Parts: sequence; C-alpha cells; structure tokens
Amino acid sequence: MTSTRSLVRRAALGATALAAAFLLAACGSEDGGSGTGSGTSASATDKADKADSEATAGAHNDQDVSFAQDMIPHHQQAVQMAKMAKGRASSAEVEDLASRIEKAQDPEIETMSGWLESWGEDVPSGMPGMDHSGGHGGDSSGMPGMMDAKDMDKLMAASGKGFDTMFLTMMVEHHEGAVEMATTEQEKGQYGPAKKLAGDIITVQNAEIEEMNKLLGKG
Repeated sequence: MTSTRSLVRRAALGATALAAAFLLAACGSEDGGSGTGSGTSASATDKADKADSEATAGAHNDQDVSFAQDMIPHHQQAVQMAKMAKGRASSAEVEDLASRIEKAQDPEIETMSGWLESWGEDVPSGMPGMDHSGGHGGDSSGMPGMMDAKDMDKLMAASGKGFDTMFLTMMVEHHEGAVEMATTEQEKGQYGPAKKLAGDIITVQNAEIEEMNKLLGKG
C-alpha cells in the first residue's frame, strides 16, 4: 500500500513539474518575441527612419541660403514701400494693401534671418541701392523686381492718386520678382521650411498682384 501511494505521488509530482516546464518555455518564447527579438528590431528601425526623415527635413543647400539672403532685402524694400503709403495714399484700398504687406513680410524677414544665423551664414543688413534708408547701396540687378534708389525717391515724393498709381505699379513688378525667386527656391531648394515659405509667397503675392491690377483698372 505504501509503495503504491509513493508511486502515485511521484507520478503526480512528475506531471506537475512537466507542466511547469512547458509553461516556462512558452513564457520565455513569448518574451523573446516581444522583447529582445523582432519587436526590438522593429522599434530600432522606426527610430532610425524617423531620424533620417528629420535629418532630411533639416538639411539645406546653397539655393536655400541664396533664397534667404536675397529675399530678406527684397522683403525689406517692400516693407519700406508699404510704410510710405501712410499719409501719402489717397485710396483706402491702397492703404489696406500696404498694411497687409507690411504685416506679412516683417515676420518672414525675422524667420529667414533666423535660418541664416543657425546656418552660420551672413544676414543682410540693408537693401541694395537704398543708401538713404540705411542700406549698403549695392547692385540690386540680381534680384528681380527690386526698385533702385531713384524709383524709391520718386515714390517717397509722390502723394494722392499719383502715389497710388506709382505704388501699385511698382509693387506689382516687385511682387512678380518675389514670385520668380520663390519659384526657383521651390524647384532647387532643399530646406523644407524654406520651400514651404516660398510656396506661401507664391500664393499670397500672386493674389495681391491680381488685386493690384484690378485697382489699376487692368483686371
């Protein structure tokens, strides 16, 4: 009787141990699959892809630098022209347009200046051809749509309807130059934020060109 009980007890213990062994093996296999196995590899791959994506988005080329360095003085001149409208324009529409141009382009100048500083590049300090406004008086022929000092002096001396017509005519040309520069950036630039800004410039300034042509009676 004692011998039989001993055998039963051993058999039960053996079965329990075998079940425990299977359970541990199964848990180990599951942990391996979701821990140090394929799950970790997938996570590492995702992180690497994200890092590559961020690096690409933050990369810039010479075109991005040229875009910022040229568009800053281009914007500065547009802002200068817009400020002249206060007290000189006779049309409320012209004053409103000038105000919108100033409010839109001033922050863009700050943004592009920040890019150049972060890239270790020179930030333009003034407008080419604008000696009387604090610029360095350089050649502006390389930037489409830029007015020279004589044009700016004429605009500053004008008032009333004469100012309105001159301002709108000059600003249409100025905007067309900005659109041309922005189009080049979209085609050849690499820096994501710069390409996005270029797209915004194209959209906004093309709409303003249409608006100005209507005010000039060309629409």
